[in-house]
Order: sequence, then structure tokens, then C-alpha cells
Amino acid sequence: MNLETQRKSNLADRMRDVKALILDVDGVLTDGRIVISDDGQETKCFNVRDGHGLKMIRRAGIEVMFLTGRKSRVVEHRARELGVERVYQGVSDKLAVFEEILEATGLAPGQVAYMGDDIVDLPVLRRAGVSVTVCDAHQDVLGVADLVTRNAGGRGAVREVCEILLKAQGKWEGLMERYRA
Repeated sequence: MNLETQRKSNLADRMRDVKALILDVDGVLTDGRIVISDDGQETKCFNVRDGHGLKMIRRAGIEVMFLTGRKSRVVEHRARELGVERVYQGVSDKLAVFEEILEATGLAPGQVAYMGDDIVDLPVLRRAGVSVTVCDAHQDVLGVADLVTRNAGGRGAVREVCEILLKAQGKWEGLMERYRA
């Protein structure tokens, strides 16, 4: 069994150790499109189910962070709506910031899941304990990720990952009780 196959075979075990989910924004939380109006205002579309999934994993004790190469007030606003406190924008070296996050939080790489979709995410995807990408990611990213979602970026991929993490950690059923009442 090669190293890549071995890494993917123990994915469920590694998911149980995840204490933080770090997300790229464009292409993961959004479909990657950026709409800029005539007056220069930027707009992005976020999926409401992704947002609810993030609220659920936060409720289960998994911290959520955003790590993105672009800087946008839209991202700040969405983070506030979701209660995401750690937001890193305008990042040119994501691996360096990832290492800073580990140091600041005391987390080990194995306790972090990272979800990215493009070649700038490759160094972090290789370092994180669980690497996740969307089905419409760059080909090189698809080849590195431990998990590839069925849903595309901005179209429920984040929610899919939240549910997978919650089920792997045995927290899904407990969270679902509030919706079955």
C-alpha cells in the first residue's frame, strides 16, 4: 500500500481528532465567481446550507476559521453572521499563516481539517491532518486531497464536510435531536 492510499484509508480515524476546520473562501464557500458593480462594490454568493453546517460544527465544539488570499468586506460580514472569529484575509503565504494558527491555538496539524480548491492551497492541504477539496477543484488539488466532496464550491460542499465530520465524531445524532422535536 503506498503512502497516499494509507493516508486515505485511515481518514475516518483522523476525522475523529479534528478540532478546527479552516476554509478557503473563493471556490469553497462560494462558487469562485466575484461580481463587481460599476461603483466597485464586490459581491459574493454564499450557500445558506453551508452556513448552517458551520453553525452546527461550532455548536459541537469544532472551531471554524477562514483563510483566504483575497481581502473582502463581504467575507468579514459573512464571518460575523456565522460567529467565525478567526478570519485571515489577503494572505499570500497560506502555509506560513497556517503555522501561525497552529502556534496561536496550540493545535497540532492532525487536529485541523483544511478545505481549499486551488494550487495556492496545496501546501496547507499537504500539512493539515485532513485535507478536503470540492469536486470542481484544480486537478492537482483533486490528486492531493483526502476527501473530495460530491458538491461543488458554493453549492453545499462545506455542509457536506460538516456532516461528515460530525458523523465521524459521533456528534451528528445529538445535534439532530433539536430538529426532531
